[in-house]
Amino acid sequence: MANVTVLGGASRQALASIRVEFAKLTSKLSADAAEQLSNDLFLVLRTLTSSIALRRALTDNSRESKAKSDLVADLFAKQISETAITIVASGAKLRWSTPNEYADAIEQLAVEAAANAAAADGKLAEVSEQLFDFAQVLIANPELRQTLNSSNEEINRRVNLLNSVIKGVYNKYTNLLLNAVVTNLRGRNIDSTLSQFGKYVSQSESKVIAQVTSAVKLSATQIDKLANSLSKQIGKKIQLNVDVDPKVLGGLSVRLDDELIDGTVSARLQEAGRMLSGI
Repeated sequence: MANVTVLGGASRQALASIRVEFAKLTSKLSADAAEQLSNDLFLVLRTLTSSIALRRALTDNSRESKAKSDLVADLFAKQISETAITIVASGAKLRWSTPNEYADAIEQLAVEAAANAAAADGKLAEVSEQLFDFAQVLIANPELRQTLNSSNEEINRRVNLLNSVIKGVYNKYTNLLLNAVVTNLRGRNIDSTLSQFGKYVSQSESKVIAQVTSAVKLSATQIDKLANSLSKQIGKKIQLNVDVDPKVLGGLSVRLDDELIDGTVSARLQEAGRMLSGI
């Protein structure tokens, strides 16, 4: 699984500042308004992605804040809400390590707005589960994954293919995010983009995603016990995404961000092989 984007020092401070502004502006939004905000921010993200000149203009530290705000208004006032305009302009006033990291921040806020909409509708946990489910769909269907990844396919064709697959399967917030994944790869593959979005949603839930691999399917009781045990160890809520892989032979491996706890039989056999080869 891909890691959450690592931002430079200036960008980390800028992201923290813009998220405070974002929280103030969105704390009382309805599900519909938060959903619209997410769509608005994704529209801005696509525009930023398509123009390095615009990214540079909005993150040029020598440029006055008013000039940046005016540029945002000129470009987007007729297309997006006032709330979205305020968020984008506020971000442009801050200092970013690179122009791309400003776009990264807009992407994160767009995902968080969708997560807020889902939360207001009581469907946030469902969205997180459905994003993981679609990741498994991609694994099981390499041709679908390849087509959705292909830069040779026009975006509209990729979106149409995606919607033909997910129609009636997931809720509207998951559909919004999956469409955004396909239209905002930004040089990444679909797996890492989907993983990134999933982590942003998880952050909105104040949960940590643990990727578990087991040789056999775990029961609901086993999953609950494992989640509770991990939660006590790290002091945060845990969401388990469980993969079944017979090749691990037995035991479990658990990945928490960059930390891997590998207790599988295959891992122990590999370690024993390395020890024997050194004798």
